[in-house]
Amino acid sequence: MTIVLLTLREAANRRVLLVGSVISAAFLALFWIGFSVGFTSTVEDPADPTSPEAAATIMTVLGLYAVQFLAAFTAILLASGAVAPEIESGRLHAILARPISRTSWLAQRAGTFAAVSATYVVVMSTAVLAIASMVAGYSPVGPGRGLALLALEVVVLVALGTALSVRLSALAAGIVVVAMHAAAWIGGIMELVGGVLDNAVLERIGVAVSLVIPSDALWRAGSYHLQSPAFLAASSVQEDVANPFGGSVPPSVAFVLWSLAYVGVWAVLADRWFRRRDL
Repeated sequence: MTIVLLTLREAANRRVLLVGSVISAAFLALFWIGFSVGFTSTVEDPADPTSPEAAATIMTVLGLYAVQFLAAFTAILLASGAVAPEIESGRLHAILARPISRTSWLAQRAGTFAAVSATYVVVMSTAVLAIASMVAGYSPVGPGRGLALLALEVVVLVALGTALSVRLSALAAGIVVVAMHAAAWIGGIMELVGGVLDNAVLERIGVAVSLVIPSDALWRAGSYHLQSPAFLAASSVQEDVANPFGGSVPPSVAFVLWSLAYVGVWAVLADRWFRRRDL
């Protein structure tokens, strides 16, 4: 656990944890105020056609979307600098001169970043759901499954970013992962639009992109379980209405297994590349 402690200390010294905590607290306070005002105005306005259940679900999903956005970029920021800066600064030479294997060092470092990112998204998402529950009595379909899928999303990004950090500089690795994450979002929109327009080609392209980089698809899968049952039932009746921010269908077991295998493949590649790299 030595590398784990050193990695956490490094994050603390770089003020990553402190700055992230301050920004997160400010976001939760803003979400609480906005959710309270928005939900209250919907309930008290008889002319508003939006039902309180729909209003609570939409605002909660938007809050969770912002949380996963922050968590995704936190994971990318941490993972893209997992290896390359340590090699460039020469710190890794001093560490690996001791009786520790490259595989152990990489696993502890990447595992720490994955754990920090997953903990962040789970804690923040739980806080958003707690605020929605206190203000509007909001109750999602399956919060446990939803939070697990959001955690898996950031772990996917950490695995990808760590592997690329072995081969590229921190800046280049970060840019590539951000571009791939953005492509995943575009692929999700294409799949959504393809389903609404009954365009099989567009839908298949979106599915293919989600297999290459499943981060956005995992968000949509997780968001499905974090919506209210009544809202999902109403949305299933209105087939011509698409939600660009949340998922409308539960994830398949095959897709979840693929995402887990995706993490494993990038972890194996990262270890192989790192063991062969000339330091």
